[in-house]
Amino acid sequence: MAKQDIDAVTGIATTGHEWDGIKELNNPLPRWWLWTFYACCIWAFGYWIVYPAWPLVSSYTSGVIGYSSRANVRADLAALQQLRGEKAAALAKADLADIEKDPNLLAFARAQGRAAFGDNCAPCHGSGATGSKGYPNLNDDDWIWGGSLEALHQTLQYGIRSGHAQARENQMPAFGKDGTLKKDEIVQVANYIRSLSGQPTRAGVDLAAGKQLFADNCAVCHNEDGKGNQELGAPNLTDRIWLYGGDEASLIETITNSRAGVMPAWVDRLDPVTIKALAVYVHTLGGGR
Repeated sequence: MAKQDIDAVTGIATTGHEWDGIKELNNPLPRWWLWTFYACCIWAFGYWIVYPAWPLVSSYTSGVIGYSSRANVRADLAALQQLRGEKAAALAKADLADIEKDPNLLAFARAQGRAAFGDNCAPCHGSGATGSKGYPNLNDDDWIWGGSLEALHQTLQYGIRSGHAQARENQMPAFGKDGTLKKDEIVQVANYIRSLSGQPTRAGVDLAAGKQLFADNCAVCHNEDGKGNQELGAPNLTDRIWLYGGDEASLIETITNSRAGVMPAWVDRLDPVTIKALAVYVHTLGGGR
């Protein structure tokens, strides 16, 4: 217990400590505070007994009531599966092309797909699927790997550069980093690409040289006309829909260091019915072919 002194002037009890003329009082804690503290200690002790609380070597104490949030989630998911029942079974059996022909099945697939999209896809593509820099907008008609139902289903199942054996794979060379093109050549190619979509180019840049460099290095994937190749995942460069930005600086960065975005494979994370519903949902957003 702290030493208690009585201040000679004020008659107030102090601890005897003083700093710069300020004396530390020795006031007792309020009764309400003490009783609250004691009640919290009793509550905590009871909580340790009733609920899972203490970690053990390879598990934890289960508590008197055996509560488990994981078990509750499993029960909720099982109830949800039972609720979906017949419609989920019908969706599983239906061919992709037939789902959109059945209004009831389409409505169910869209509802399930929308929920799954919000939980799994929205962090990258946005809640409205409008995407952002580096993440495609799924509402337009500009597809890198194809926008048909079958193509979307394939992409969702195995991903892009995900490491899965059946993932969509294609790697754009890092022309500057690898020393394939010089800095001035990259500037020429970048400006020629901007000219393909009618965008302004830097004054004095030799676009004819850029066109030749494009033909020699880029046309093998993007085609001579720059309209891309969905089988290779090579974007259409003649529109103004740019995944990583279409300004000169962004194009130079892309040509210099390449891009290698990764989309996960959902085949091992989501059940087949959910993946099918996701494909239908994305396909009906407005840009599906």
